[in-house]
Amino acid sequence: MRAEWTKLRTVPAWALALPAAAVIIVLFGLFPGMQGSCGKPGSATECKPTTGPDGVEVRDSFAFAYRTLDGDGSITVRVAALTGELTDGPGLVPWAKAGLMVKDTTEPGSSYAAVMVTGARGVRMQHDFVHDKAGRKTPLAWLRLTRAGGTIMGEESADGTQWTVVNRVQLPDLGRSVVAGLFVTSPQHAEEDSNTFGVKGARGGPSQATAEFADLAVTGAWQGTQWTKQHIGGPGNGPGQGDPAGGQPGSQELTLTGSGDIAPAVTGAAGVGTSITTTLIGTFAGLIVVVVVGVLFASGEYRRGLIRTTLAAQPRRGRVLAAKAAVAGAAGFVAGLVAGAIVVYAGREVLQSNGVFIPAVPVATELRLIAGTGAMLGLTAVLGLALGMLLRRSATAITAAVVAVILPYLLAMTVLPTAAADWALRVTPAAAFAIQQSAVEYAQVANVYTPVDGYMPLSPWAGLAVLVAWTAVALSGAYYRLVRADA
Repeated sequence: MRAEWTKLRTVPAWALALPAAAVIIVLFGLFPGMQGSCGKPGSATECKPTTGPDGVEVRDSFAFAYRTLDGDGSITVRVAALTGELTDGPGLVPWAKAGLMVKDTTEPGSSYAAVMVTGARGVRMQHDFVHDKAGRKTPLAWLRLTRAGGTIMGEESADGTQWTVVNRVQLPDLGRSVVAGLFVTSPQHAEEDSNTFGVKGARGGPSQATAEFADLAVTGAWQGTQWTKQHIGGPGNGPGQGDPAGGQPGSQELTLTGSGDIAPAVTGAAGVGTSITTTLIGTFAGLIVVVVVGVLFASGEYRRGLIRTTLAAQPRRGRVLAAKAAVAGAAGFVAGLVAGAIVVYAGREVLQSNGVFIPAVPVATELRLIAGTGAMLGLTAVLGLALGMLLRRSATAITAAVVAVILPYLLAMTVLPTAAADWALRVTPAAAFAIQQSAVEYAQVANVYTPVDGYMPLSPWAGLAVLVAWTAVALSGAYYRLVRADA
């Protein structure tokens, strides 16, 4: 290993290339080409979501007709109609929601439980933003929500007579006096799109929903008889958004119009801000550099005939390959580790100063991004080395490595449709880019979950495992040729 390390550090081009790979990643991360997603530069906090009961950043925006419930009680209603409006005309998004809610306070982010019908996801019961339980697939239904202490029970019925429990949840932090009533909301809609040049993007915009409620009835310790109408989380932003509620106060029929969402905050086309992964966008360029170094570290000896000297000094060829792989991998890992550490922390500051909101992520996720970037560069250097030993021609090996690792990623981010992009990022070494994802996908949140927005088809460690497998196969082939063929 000492001999191989000496070779690597004493060739000026190789010695300079690895720090250059780190510098390239840093330059991409510290000079991002996006700004102002939350307004003007420096205003990133303007669109920062509120924080929910579980410490997760959430969106809490909906039309609410409520009364105070001072203790235990229940509320029953029939959702008679649910219609929607998009920016380009009538339409109901799949996760439009209308139903009954018990909420600790009217402050956004406070604890709640709700049973609801949705645009195309059937009856659901959700609580505290991240928890979701499916009921029947029916688009309209009778709904009942019952509070007994800290237990909230949601029920559904097709006829108002036979009832089925959707879920029972515990909200131990609810005060004795809570707000409860009817709600409706509709999240921003988005769908994948391509422009005239074939580059992927997304299109969509705000939406709103209108729910007609009938046969409203309450039992228990309700205060007053009139329903207070309010759009929680500020004014609605749906197309044509007006008065959030219609109907006579205290009547059994009400109509609500609302927009927004009650769900975890996400990044992407229908979300807010961008993930910290954006700062690591230059990794693909750094990988090209370490591929070249890895290939030349192997093929250079064949081109100059120095491999015979190396094998004469160490006849055990497997040890030679192992030493080269260890040195190349360690050098690539250190370069990636340094670049990742700088970019993840300094890049966040650059984006936020440009008015781009970056959702908070756990420290463990930040450490995974940093270590994962190092692992990607290290493994890719070893893959390049293995291809260089196997093919023994620099240009051929470099091309093969770039086509295997870099090209699928670039195509997935630009022109491939989502299905093809997911396939490419599952089976090729480019799957390792999953180790850098920090965005969380929620089944109950409408969004365009694509690689472009930081949502990879594999989990972080599964994606890295694909690169490990490809590297192991390439090393096996390199070993076989090294011990079987003449130097």
